[in-house]
Amino acid sequence: MYIEHRDPRFESLCGNFDEDRFAKAYSFLYNEELPAEYKRLQKMSKTQKNHADAEKTQEHLKWIDRQLKSEEARRKRTLKITEQKKIEKEAVKQGKRPFYVKKSEMRRQELIEKYNQLKASGKLETYMAKRRKKNAAKDHRYVPYRRTAD
Repeated sequence: MYIEHRDPRFESLCGNFDEDRFAKAYSFLYNEELPAEYKRLQKMSKTQKNHADAEKTQEHLKWIDRQLKSEEARRKRTLKITEQKKIEKEAVKQGKRPFYVKKSEMRRQELIEKYNQLKASGKLETYMAKRRKKNAAKDHRYVPYRRTAD
C-alpha cells in the first residue's frame, strides 16, 4: 500500500498561513525562551574550559542574537505597515483617493532610516567600509584573469 506524504506548509487543505496569528502564537519564544537561554549560555560560556564546547556555545549565542534581531526588525516593519494602513483608512474616510506605497519604496525608506540611525550612533563609516569591501569582492569575481605567457 502506497501512502502519499503531504507537507502541511504547502497544502491548501490545511488552511492558509496567517503570519500575525503565527507571531502571536509563538511570541513566547522571542519574548521569554530565547532571552533566557541567551543569559544561561552566556553564564555557561564563561565557565567552559573545553575549546570545542565553548565554540559551539558561542555559535549558538550568535544564532540566538540573530534570531532576536530579525524578530525585532520584523515587528518594527509590521508596526510601520499597520500605522501606514491606519493613516490610509483615515484619508479614505475624508474622501481622498487611496495611495498604496510600493514595496521598493518601503525598502528605500527603511534603508534611509537605517543610515540615519547609523549616522547618529557614529557607526556609519565602518558600515560603509564593510559594504564597499563586500561590493569590491563581488565585482572582483567578474574581472578576467591575466593570461600567463607560456
